[in-house]
Amino acid sequence: MKKILLVFTITLIIILTGIKIFTNSEKTADTRKEITFWTLQMGDFSSYINKVIKEFETENPDIKIKWVDVPFSEGEKRTLASVLSDTPPDLINLNPDFSSLLAQKGALYEIDETLMKDFNQEIINSVKYKGKLYLIPWYATSAITIYNKKLLQQANVKVPKNYTELAQISPQIRKTGTYSTLPNITENDTMLRILNKYGINSYENINSPKSVEVFNLFQSLYINDLIPKESITQTHREAVEKFMAEQIVFFQSGANFLNMIKENAPSTYQNTDVSQQIVGELGQYDFSLMNFIIPAKASHKNEALKFALFITNEKNQLELAKLTNILATNEKALQNDFYKNYPPNDLMAKARVISAKQLNKITPAYKTNQNQKDINTIINTSVQEVLLQNSTTQSILDCAAKNWKALSN
Repeated sequence: MKKILLVFTITLIIILTGIKIFTNSEKTADTRKEITFWTLQMGDFSSYINKVIKEFETENPDIKIKWVDVPFSEGEKRTLASVLSDTPPDLINLNPDFSSLLAQKGALYEIDETLMKDFNQEIINSVKYKGKLYLIPWYATSAITIYNKKLLQQANVKVPKNYTELAQISPQIRKTGTYSTLPNITENDTMLRILNKYGINSYENINSPKSVEVFNLFQSLYINDLIPKESITQTHREAVEKFMAEQIVFFQSGANFLNMIKENAPSTYQNTDVSQQIVGELGQYDFSLMNFIIPAKASHKNEALKFALFITNEKNQLELAKLTNILATNEKALQNDFYKNYPPNDLMAKARVISAKQLNKITPAYKTNQNQKDINTIINTSVQEVLLQNSTTQSILDCAAKNWKALSN
């Protein structure tokens, strides 16, 4: 009897202990704050993302990160639907253009700018909306000028620093049987970004004398056969193909296109070098950015911000940069030798150093407007009409200003 009682007592202790352990485990799981984190097509870097998440969770045992990678093509649509709901993700990877539109709608959480002291201040200042900050910069790119050294030498000209110099050397280049460039000025917002380099960025000055001058510069190149006739419709993809075929001397793009040239046109790559981006009258450089936003309705805003600052710290940005060759937005990371020095024969490293330096002069940056796609269409149609000389440049731009203004009201 005593033996049976002893066995029963031990069994009861084991059961009760198990229940206590299970209950404590459930309690721990229940009390962790789960942060839903969306990225845009970062699946190829899952090892890196998962490592960062694990390190963050180790340092913050009260927080759990649920990572969801969204296809790039669905990012804006899914984000818009989510921020309009009552249960959006806590942290979302977007671009500044769409982030700005969401800020205009009051759908984003305002970021305390005092927490952004480690970031490149040129970038921070360029992405504010009405003086307030609604995003955390993640990584950037800044186009450089890729050029053919052999063709440049044949024409006996130097790499142009601005569009005026480009126009001046184009006749000399054309004598060699090639073109200076295919500017893809009717692709997306390319022309608007060029105009921004001259301080032209609204319906109020799209028809200004300076704007007429810029449009006429490209018209002159076009009608004098100094840029390909396809410039009226073709994009950067056709431009890189012409560069690889050695039909153009200059190609402005991100450094990532160097790999494409190296793999698909090795003989052209042997004659390839890089320089700073071609600028306009104001001398600033263009750039692109990917960032994080926190929806106004997010359940765990503080925790989401804490994770965003962790993934964008010096260590984590440098690690991502070395995997992808993107530009860090963290100023401490940008001061690393990775962005300061390059071996003489490493073209990718040279492009990276040039791009990183350009981030020190990016303002005034082009700001996206409401109805941006419609505005792009207005400007790109105007470019085509100017190149084809359908009317005077001034009258074409007067019409563009009127149509742009109508979209803004």
